[in-house]
Amino acid sequence: MKTRFKIVCIVAVLLLGYSCSKSDLDKGIDCFGESFFMKFKNKTDPENAKKVDFVVEYTGNYEFKSVKWTFGDGTTETTTNTTISHIYTAAGTYTVRADITIQDGKAACTASPTRSIIIN
Repeated sequence: MKTRFKIVCIVAVLLLGYSCSKSDLDKGIDCFGESFFMKFKNKTDPENAKKVDFVVEYTGNYEFKSVKWTFGDGTTETTTNTTISHIYTAAGTYTVRADITIQDGKAACTASPTRSIIIN
């Protein structure tokens, strides 16, 4: 019983973490399936420990359109570039979210991977 509960919880977290609406599927993009091709990485700048470089990687079948970054420190930024840098003002642990939007003609969908980063 405990194993089934854990599996159900993991599946629920994955489904909620890569959210897409029913209208996305009606438009012809399998947003859930494409979300597996969307991720982002981060790297701390070697000269400034509070500066973090982020990069979005999308290897799916559609066109990358934009990403809205939520840096976890109260700031957000939307860009059409796949790379961005952010300077944190204080040490701590931050949850970063990248709302990655892809497009196929007029149809679009957004997935929102997150990760925690530690700033020293």
